[in-house]
Amino acid sequence: MSEAMNEEMYQELRRAAEAHRQTRKYVQNFIKPGMTMIEICEELEATSRALVAEKGLEAGLAFPTGCSLNHCAAHYTPNPGDKTVLQYNDICKIDFGTHVNGRIIDCAFTVAFDPKYDQMLKAVKDATNTGIRVAGIDVPLNELGEAIQEVMESYEIELNGKVFPIKCIRNLNGHLIGQYRIHAGKTVPIVKGGETTRMEENEIYAIETFGTTGKGTVHDDNDCSHYMKNFDEQFVPLRLAKSKHLLNTITENFGTLAFCKRWLERAGAEKYLMSLKDLCEKGIVDPYPPLVDAKGCITAQYEHTILLRPTCKEVISRGSDY
Repeated sequence: MSEAMNEEMYQELRRAAEAHRQTRKYVQNFIKPGMTMIEICEELEATSRALVAEKGLEAGLAFPTGCSLNHCAAHYTPNPGDKTVLQYNDICKIDFGTHVNGRIIDCAFTVAFDPKYDQMLKAVKDATNTGIRVAGIDVPLNELGEAIQEVMESYEIELNGKVFPIKCIRNLNGHLIGQYRIHAGKTVPIVKGGETTRMEENEIYAIETFGTTGKGTVHDDNDCSHYMKNFDEQFVPLRLAKSKHLLNTITENFGTLAFCKRWLERAGAEKYLMSLKDLCEKGIVDPYPPLVDAKGCITAQYEHTILLRPTCKEVISRGSDY
């Protein structure tokens, strides 16, 4: 495929990326301790919707705003009624996505107000940039993992008089991105020993790395907020009228993009918890609960979306900030 044939896709990605850059610049200025997580997410999402010129499934938000705190590394967004307030000593991963015509920008950064976390942020940013540097057409995915791990684990951090090695979270990874499909099959490991599959021309990847002072693995936590229709889901007959109705709401508003309970309510869903559980049990919708390392540890994330054009590697979501 020549670049000319893909120019439309490239332009859609760039439009989504520009909205992401402008949104996060605004967020970096307003996010402060004392705000509730719901306030932060709603402000970010309203800004992002306006900047990407949201229009049904043609353009908008690609997935819920992750704002995972401290030992929680990913997939936390507040559910309705969540009273959590951002604290000065929290370390918060802001992970949000924009899309134009299903061309998704998946890009994340870490917010920390206390300078004691600087070394953690530096390690993860360096690791992500290393992954971006090593990436390219015909490069085996495991080469990225090995290079990322070597850089990440060359750092350590002193917290309250104790020195911790910074580890990669080995069961989190980057991923291939498809149209309206955030995880499109191939994974980009962040430790050595991953798959030897190669990156290919015109593929779009999320290159993301996670550092931790904990065990280096995450597990599911309670109170799920993130959900997504199963991309390959075949028709499943539904007995319950309420489940059918909820599925229609999901299909019309989100298609195969991820969503959260706040967004279901925004779309007008009421008393939907049993129906949502039914759709999950039938495999039509998949839940993505918060992913946590050991309590008391800290985790950080940086992520960019890259496009492997035939002639060059474009870091589409790169900005003046990171």
